[in-house]
Amino acid sequence: MHATLFWIIGAGLAGGAVSVLLAATVAYSLLSGWVPRMVSYSAGVLLGVAFLGLLPEAFEKSTDAHSLFGIVLAGILAFFLLEKVALWRHRHEHDDRGTRKPSGILILVGDAFHNFVDGVLIAAAFLTDIRLGITTTLAIMAHEIPQELGDFVVLLKAGYGRGRALWLNLAVSLMSVAGGIVGYFLLEGAQSMVQYALLLAASCFIYIAVADLIPDMHRQNSARDIGWQIGLMTIGIGTVWMVESLLH
Repeated sequence: MHATLFWIIGAGLAGGAVSVLLAATVAYSLLSGWVPRMVSYSAGVLLGVAFLGLLPEAFEKSTDAHSLFGIVLAGILAFFLLEKVALWRHRHEHDDRGTRKPSGILILVGDAFHNFVDGVLIAAAFLTDIRLGITTTLAIMAHEIPQELGDFVVLLKAGYGRGRALWLNLAVSLMSVAGGIVGYFLLEGAQSMVQYALLLAASCFIYIAVADLIPDMHRQNSARDIGWQIGLMTIGIGTVWMVESLLH
C-alpha cells in the first residue's frame, strides 16, 4: 500500500510539473505581439474544458440536473463577488510592482480545483492497477497542456511577469498531489467531493472566459481581428475536443 502512495505522489508531481513546463515553453516562445491574439485561443480552451470536459464528467456522477446547474450558477456568482472584492481592494491599495487584474487570481483558483480533482482520479486509478494509474496520468497530462497554455496567457494578460506566472502555476499544480493523498486515504469521501470540485472549476473557467476574455476581444473590431478571434477561439475549442475524443 505504501508503494502505491509513492506512485500517486510521484505521478501527481511529475504530471503537474511536466504539463506546466511544456505549456510554459509554448507560451513563452510566442512573440509578445501574439499575446493579445492568444487571448481568443485561451477563451476557447477555457470554454472547451468547461463544457466538453468538466461538466460532462460532473453530470455522469448525478442525474439531478437542477441541482448541478444550481451549483454552477452559484459558482459563477461567487467568482463575480470574489472579483468585486479583489477590484475593491485593488482600488484602495497602491502596488508599486504594477497593475494586475483579478482574472489572474481567479484562473489560479479554478486551476487549483481542477488539479485537485485530477489528483483524486490518479489515486483511484493507481488503487485499481499500477498500469491504469500510469495511463491515467499520461491522459491527464495530455488534457492539461492546452489548458495550462490558456492559463499562462491569462496570467500574462493580467499583468504577471513570466517568472512569477511560471512559479504560481507550478505551485498550483501541487494541488494534484493533495488530491491524490486525499483520494488515497479517504477515497469514498473524496469521490463525493469530485463532482462539486468539477462544477466549481467549470463555473470559474466559464466566468473568466465570458466576463474577462471575451469583452477584451470586443475591443478589436476590424475584419482581420474578428477573423483571427473566430479562428483561434475555434482552434482552442477544437484542441480540447480532440484531446477529449482521443482520451475517451
